[in-house]
Amino acid sequence: QVQLVESGGGLVQAGGSLRLSCVASGRTLSRYAMGWFRQAPGKERDVVAAIGWNSAIGYYADDVKGRFTISRDNTKNTVYLQMNSLKFEDTAVYYCAADGSPWGSALKRAGQYDYWGQGTQVTVSS
Repeated sequence: QVQLVESGGGLVQAGGSLRLSCVASGRTLSRYAMGWFRQAPGKERDVVAAIGWNSAIGYYADDVKGRFTISRDNTKNTVYLQMNSLKFEDTAVYYCAADGSPWGSALKRAGQYDYWGQGTQVTVSS
């Protein structure tokens, strides 16, 4: 059974930074594509960033490019999302997701992922 647990969310002022972590249990993440998504109230769950199994292939949503960075530490079975220059509109619940098949590239759609964390709230005050 694969479990993903996010942490690192919280309340931050606009312009500040947060680093989200996603720790996996039940599988080794190194062979799998991973993604970060976010969902604000009344909106759909949208991709923020995604990384392929080899870490060399990444994807960022246009509104976070240059501010957010996705990375992985396979020794810790953890994927990170470093968020800098946060804006009020970044406020949302952030979810970590894992592909169910190995050796995949960065995936941009929520339906392509098989495993999800419970989410962590990020609130940016203006």
